[in-house]
Amino acid sequence: MSAITTHVLDTALGRPAAGIPVTLEQRGPHGQWTAIGQGQTDHDGRLRSLHPDGSLAPGVYRITFDTKAYFESRRVAAFYPEVVVVFEAVAGETHYHVPLLIGPFGFTTYRGT
Repeated sequence: MSAITTHVLDTALGRPAAGIPVTLEQRGPHGQWTAIGQGQTDHDGRLRSLHPDGSLAPGVYRITFDTKAYFESRRVAAFYPEVVVVFEAVAGETHYHVPLLIGPFGFTTYRGT
């Protein structure tokens, strides 16, 4: 299993949000962001292979969800063209699941299991 996974649900439809492009970046020591993973949510709204193989280094990570592409593909006007979630991984943790709940005019996220 990937050390960082995500799951996106479309709350307006009450179902998984498939086909959302997702990018994972890690913040370097001088504040620069480096892309380390990418993918697209599957038919169940999940992306199980976002983080590259190997151990999860402590640090700050950023996940960007291209919600504009998703809503445009459904021909739905939406307020947020992307959702960016920044979180910190700490030593000793081996997995982070970052779910996203989206609608055309709002979103929420939390640390999942």
